[in-house]
Amino acid sequence: MRPDILNPLFTEIEALKGVGPALARPLERLGLARAVDVAFHLPVSFIDRRMVDELILSDSGRVIGIELTPTDYRASGSARAPFRVIAQDRHGNSVALVYFGRNSAWPRKLLPLNEPKFVSGKLEAYGDNLQIVHPDHVLPPEEADTIPAREPVYGLSEGLSNNRLRDLVAQALTRAPDLPEWIEPSLLAQRGWPTWREALTRIHADPSDAMARERLAYDEIFAGQLALMLVRQSSRKRRGVPIVGDGRLRAMLQLPFAPTGAQRRAFGEIEGDMAQPVPMLRLLQGDVGSGKTLVALMALLNTVEAGAQGALLAPTEILARQHYETLRRMASGLPVNIAILTGREKGKARESTLMGLADGSIDILVGTHAIFQDAVRYRNLALAVIDEQHRFGVAQRMMLAAKAERTPHLLVMTATPIPRTLTLTYYGEMDVSRLDEMPPGRQPIQTVVMSSGRLDEVVEALARHVEGGGQAYWVCPLVEESENSDLAAAEARAETLRMRFGERVAIVHGRMKGPEKDAAMESFASARTKILVATTVIEVGVDVPNSNLIIIEGADRFGLAQLHQLRGRVGRGQNQSVCILLRGNALSETARARLALMRETNDGFRIAEEDLRLRGAGEILGTRQSGEQQLKLATPEHLSALLDPARDDAHLLIDRDGGLSEARGQAARTCLYLFERDAAVGLLRSG
Repeated sequence: MRPDILNPLFTEIEALKGVGPALARPLERLGLARAVDVAFHLPVSFIDRRMVDELILSDSGRVIGIELTPTDYRASGSARAPFRVIAQDRHGNSVALVYFGRNSAWPRKLLPLNEPKFVSGKLEAYGDNLQIVHPDHVLPPEEADTIPAREPVYGLSEGLSNNRLRDLVAQALTRAPDLPEWIEPSLLAQRGWPTWREALTRIHADPSDAMARERLAYDEIFAGQLALMLVRQSSRKRRGVPIVGDGRLRAMLQLPFAPTGAQRRAFGEIEGDMAQPVPMLRLLQGDVGSGKTLVALMALLNTVEAGAQGALLAPTEILARQHYETLRRMASGLPVNIAILTGREKGKARESTLMGLADGSIDILVGTHAIFQDAVRYRNLALAVIDEQHRFGVAQRMMLAAKAERTPHLLVMTATPIPRTLTLTYYGEMDVSRLDEMPPGRQPIQTVVMSSGRLDEVVEALARHVEGGGQAYWVCPLVEESENSDLAAAEARAETLRMRFGERVAIVHGRMKGPEKDAAMESFASARTKILVATTVIEVGVDVPNSNLIIIEGADRFGLAQLHQLRGRVGRGQNQSVCILLRGNALSETARARLALMRETNDGFRIAEEDLRLRGAGEILGTRQSGEQQLKLATPEHLSALLDPARDDAHLLIDRDGGLSEARGQAARTCLYLFERDAAVGLLRSG
């Protein structure tokens, strides 16, 4: 239960003065639903305001604060023309205060003639004259000292001004309590950091306060590391079942190729973990096509050899069915019963699967979230494999673990190459295996960047490819943060391509029903259709090894990691594979650097490190779409600099300072609740 001291900070946003339904909407768009969200909505920049006594040309381009006296109004006959208030400083110098799109009654009321006002805004030269467009403050002179010389600037949403948000932040900060210190004293002294509350107050007053920002970033990273260690500690306390297979099923596998050294190494690490009475917690990282599925199958067969059951959980029905077909194909001829369970299985088929799991006749189950349901009972679940781990939370992992009498071994897989700092930040409770070697025969993917203005050339190249017997993906751009817009873009592109290629064009997107998706993918896999137009659903879905061309439209709108995953959809065979990145004409420096790196390398881990620098953690892991918690206060630079000391400090707390039971531990418990990592506290209690 959250400590009472934090309750005022976690109150709903409507408790702040002036927040009604109208203001709540733009706040909600920013993710600000509670006072704590407002307090953690840190400034993105700041205004340095120069307080002056006289208007001078050399101050143009700067934000100034000055006492002015309005002397005249200049209105135009056009409703669209600006309204100007002519004002003078104490020395008789003139400036125009310019207002656009307002009824002239409002600035007349704000700036009565011959009544001195203290005015703040950006001074600009307009021909031979000076002007301030839309002053940010107009106050009586006696209130001038209420305007800060350095003012924070916040990320805003339509309908929300900087001044209004600044007022809400001030209210939220009054609810921030003085909290007991959770940082180890010698580290705190060494760093010279302020207290948590002081740091929060200071960063909103002066966004350039590096010491205050570093303290807050450290607290967030520390909370994450401590939570992961508590989860790991809880898991290690649970009793597992040692799994030692005899190798008979693995020996029967008829593989068309020998496993890579990386695959053998990874399985050796997994096999060693599974032989222990402590449940395995291992993350398997590897690019698309690096062979994670074979490693997972070896682990599942090891489980079946020992007389137990295994389950493979996928985030989408598309991926679950792909895994199901792949495992059945690889295990063809083996005395192993593999079944699938998704939301689509109904009636007798579903009942048969449930009975087979309960009586043990089904050895391996592949499925989606449906395998969490209460009706699903296993006779002896000993291994759970979770694909695309970042799409599942810790709580969902534990739900699957609860399906077994003893905690099953857990192997999680991701095709997203993850930088070391993020691996430790998001998966710090796990041991890590990396597949950093591609299976033999895979050719590097040639990557070409072209302007969208050359679309006709790309379509002609596509035509030659198709006429030569090839197949291709065409991935549509991310139009905006809207599934509907992305879908419309895909449908429009498919229609355009059908005008050239007829019924050889299929489409797949996330809003299609299961049977529709299956039909579209089956027609592409069987080569009845030659071009598959898709939204990014193919990132973790459609897998057709014979297609060796992918065209990614609007590539400058994607992150590096996502582009790399999409590119990995091709290049499975011996033939040269090509990725065409279609970009817009005007590129930002970030987009330019991103696309240049895609041309240079196929190394997913190098790309991931650069993506972290350019885009941030949430984008790489997909957490901004999935709802998985992301870092709010710490930047990638903070992660690099503070992760190791935060991990060391968390270790000290657990190993030397009595965990959460002693004084510092109680303070750290509050820190966990403050940063909403309190699930770890519950796990510790229940574990």
